Amino acid sequence: MADGDAGLPLAEPGLWVERVGARAFAAGLPALFLDRDGTINVDTGYPGNPADMALRDDIAPAIEAANQGGVPVVIVTNQSGIARGYYGWDAFAQVNRRVLDLLAEQNAFVDMVLACAYHEAGSGPLAIADHPMRKPNPGMLTEAARRLDLDLKRSLIVGDKQADMEAGQRAGLERGWLVDGGASTMNGLSVLPLRDAHDLDGLVAAIRSL
Repeated sequence: MADGDAGLPLAEPGLWVERVGARAFAAGLPALFLDRDGTINVDTGYPGNPADMALRDDIAPAIEAANQGGVPVVIVTNQSGIARGYYGWDAFAQVNRRVLDLLAEQNAFVDMVLACAYHEAGSGPLAIADHPMRKPNPGMLTEAARRLDLDLKRSLIVGDKQADMEAGQRAGLERGWLVDGGASTMNGLSVLPLRDAHDLDGLVAAIRSL
């Protein structure tokens, strides 16, 4: 671990695994997986400043629906900016706390956050290409499933990149929502668009039916 990382929830140098809050869940539940940057908050490129964070308009109601239904909410986010040296885990912690606080203001709460900083453009222990935890690999989803005893097949994923959908597909999920995307099928994963209020209503209905 780098200097200053002590006390942070790092499972390994490039993997953040944080259990948020104290909500307890029964075994075998599906989860709502969400990418963060560009899905929950407006994408600022490499987000290292908490003051720059603003939520997208169409995600808090989905998270709130999961909360109300007792469905675990899990963020899975690639953070190559850490590997590239643009900011450190301490800055990530501040930005992530700001995102969670903004969600809480809209009565939406996250239960676990996983972040992968491994990238081929990194240096030192973070310089790993195609790390199992980095999307489109499914490692963060399967790690969350292991820790929370989730039913991945029934789980849902929301993201703004094909890599998010592929990670869901490779983890065994059957349904995903692609921000500003189109409908498609990806090797057993049904991908639906998340572009407007109608699409959001469909996502919320799917969450409530879990």
